[in-house]
Amino acid sequence: MPAISIGDADIYYEDEGQGPPLMLVPGLAGQGSFWISQVPDFSRDFRTIVHDHRGAGRSTHSRITYSVEQMADDTLRLMDALGTDTAHFVGHSTGGAIGQVIATDHPDRLRSLVLSATWAGPDPFFRRLFESRKRTLLDSGVEAYLRASVLFQATPKWVSEHDEFIGELHRVTAASYAPVEVVASRIDAIVRHDRRRRLSEIRVPTLVVVARDDMITPPFYSEELASAIPGAKLVVLEGGGHFSPAIHAGPYNATVGAFLRAVR
Repeated sequence: MPAISIGDADIYYEDEGQGPPLMLVPGLAGQGSFWISQVPDFSRDFRTIVHDHRGAGRSTHSRITYSVEQMADDTLRLMDALGTDTAHFVGHSTGGAIGQVIATDHPDRLRSLVLSATWAGPDPFFRRLFESRKRTLLDSGVEAYLRASVLFQATPKWVSEHDEFIGELHRVTAASYAPVEVVASRIDAIVRHDRRRRLSEIRVPTLVVVARDDMITPPFYSEELASAIPGAKLVVLEGGGHFSPAIHAGPYNATVGAFLRAVR
């Protein structure tokens, strides 16, 4: 995975395939490897670009006040650095919040938009959930934060069947995780995100997709998005939890891939 400068940070990315550009933008953990089950499929028809957010993975862990608008600006600057004027955009969770910002502030940069397991703005459940996760991070450290987070991200059955794998993954991940203050600032950023008043401005073809058993961004969040975006299509998948792209990649890829190929 090479790195490219966007001015005040280096962004690590992967660039696979040929065809119309497709940005796959991950969630709060911010690592492009989240899309490992999507890249081989989508790169058959698209130039598929994934990246680590600033403050995550192998990108620069800047000590700044993070915001979703800043994350969107980083994504646009990455597109600029890669010579990509416009792209199809799939954003998962925080990546979906980034997609909303780009679609409303820079609509000329997107060819289509997939909002995957995301939200329009915070509600009491969302605030309580992320206040709790942030408190765990600050009081108990990164590994405890990761151990608690997976209980919301994945389905109970998947967690039970992958216990040893999860434990080893968390140990490895914690060793190279961003500083606690960086992760905490990124959590604050997503809790502040609210684009409800501007969703009606989105004009690109839009798919909203979520798993029925998602416990972080439950389906009623996606229903709110789809009802506010003109012409948006809503698909509720039968399972996979918040991490359905990883846990139930087949149905997810079929749904998202069919949409992208129809609008390419």
